[in-house]
Amino acid sequence: MTAAGDITSITGRTTDTPGRLLVTARTNHFVSDARTGPAEAVQAGELLLSALASCSLSNIQLHAEERGSGLTGGQAEVSYQRDPQDPTRYAYLRIELLLEGVDQDEADALVGLFTGSCPIYNTLRRGGHVEVAARVREPLDDAV
Repeated sequence: MTAAGDITSITGRTTDTPGRLLVTARTNHFVSDARTGPAEAVQAGELLLSALASCSLSNIQLHAEERGSGLTGGQAEVSYQRDPQDPTRYAYLRIELLLEGVDQDEADALVGLFTGSCPIYNTLRRGGHVEVAARVREPLDDAV
């Protein structure tokens, strides 16, 4: 787990297959396909949904353990719909949670603890600051 103020980064690179990307996070490598790619690997929007599912369930599980809630399991279904008027954004993101072993009041409390502590959820909810920068690399001269 990274502490507040720590910088976390991943790298991604194109491959010889158009629309296919190789992503590296720490020592983990995985393939991702763009909408224009082969559609065999997870796509960027699905990675966003995966991050929300992972953050929600791991936060809920941690808080339930701290509270002795008796949570026995959880499931997240996370979805988006592309905005029909503006395809460069999602009209909504939805997280539906199914929690086992707790009553509705405890489930609501655990969801509140998740939404109060997950940086992924809160960055998306608040419209966090995003920076983009590009550099160029000159082609290697093979004539040397």
